[in-house]
Amino acid sequence: MELFFELAGSEAVSKVLETIDRRRSEIVEFLETLVRFETPCPPGVNTAPAQRWLAKELERIGFKTEMFDVFPGEPDLVGVLKGLGGGRSILLNGHVDVAEVRPDERWRYPPFSATVERNRLYGRGAFDMKGGLAAMITAVDAVVRSGLGLKGDVVVESVIGEEAGEPGTVRCVERGYRADFAVIPEPSEGAIVTGQGGCITVWITVKSPITLHDGTRVSWIHAGGGMEGASAIEKMVKIIGALQELERHWAVVKVYPGVRPGMTTINPAVIEGGRHPAFIADECRLWCTIHMLPNERCEDVIAEVEDYVRRVAQADLWLRKHPPTFRWGGTSLVKDRGEVFPPSEVDRNHPGVEVLASAHRCVTGEEPRFSISPSVGDSGWLAKAGIPAVYYGPGGSWKQAHAIDEFVDLDEVVKVAKVLALTVLEWCGYVERSV
Repeated sequence: MELFFELAGSEAVSKVLETIDRRRSEIVEFLETLVRFETPCPPGVNTAPAQRWLAKELERIGFKTEMFDVFPGEPDLVGVLKGLGGGRSILLNGHVDVAEVRPDERWRYPPFSATVERNRLYGRGAFDMKGGLAAMITAVDAVVRSGLGLKGDVVVESVIGEEAGEPGTVRCVERGYRADFAVIPEPSEGAIVTGQGGCITVWITVKSPITLHDGTRVSWIHAGGGMEGASAIEKMVKIIGALQELERHWAVVKVYPGVRPGMTTINPAVIEGGRHPAFIADECRLWCTIHMLPNERCEDVIAEVEDYVRRVAQADLWLRKHPPTFRWGGTSLVKDRGEVFPPSEVDRNHPGVEVLASAHRCVTGEEPRFSISPSVGDSGWLAKAGIPAVYYGPGGSWKQAHAIDEFVDLDEVVKVAKVLALTVLEWCGYVERSV
């Protein structure tokens, strides 16, 4: 877009960028405070203090806030900064929960100390994604402090449970929060991420209607035994084989620009079954993680998996009579051992993407890179609600996320705050007013 190159020398842009530069130490202090809230998930149910603190910060800026429980004692926070009218709305979404910390992990610094060293802030969640959460809130703050009135609404969402597939963003959607365009400042390795593949989990269960003693095995595995029976564990082996065949087929036939071939994986992650060595296993349960392309629908992938597995089961004399059952998704890896993230994709020529790309050029002087996320997050839920959503957050390697001594580069946090501030300014439109 040519508009932003013209805007680059405008007084409004200069005010906003200077405000962020002048407040760099305050941005770092904001992030330090945020990281010190211990919000790992699992175990979860620990985000309320952080959300209350963030609510006060949003209210200070001028947002009207609402907090509501996703699970008891585990609230989402939404702030709305009403525009003056005549502009487009933007949604900034981030998750306040962070990856778990295990007792045996050896951190150089305590994971919730928010230690700053060599322009890096160390701490669990500093990279994924409290750095981005701090950047998006301080970006709007900088616009307001610069004496600029936004025409369009700004919606800020601090959601819970993204790390465990919990429905934080889903609840915001269900409550009716919408915008014309959304940016999620997840770590993006410096790129504008215009899509992600979906991810869904499934429990497949093979169950015998009868329970047999171990001594009966000889009667149903040899000719002349006179008894029909089966081990649910052994029958599950056939199901796993079918899933592997389907996974290999997908690797050949499923393609998407920017996505590495073979990313549509089917991972048999957890298996449970049997009760005691003296019994034949009468039940076996398999928990799988299935990845799909950005342009696929969960419903279609579910139908494809079930159809293929059932066809394989039909070829087995025992499974034909006792077919496998499926339980898809769920509300949380923690709460009910299920998970789903819908896929998402946004055209690179979408006006919101063009504004974000122009803001990136204006701040960095470089052409933006575009990519598809190798992971999953909440953009799919926004896309499913009809909200075009992209990821754009602090640069760095994905290896920093969930790692021991996780850190975020503070220059990257400031850069993202600047880019998001200019994106909000251009996308929503603005008027000059006194501070």
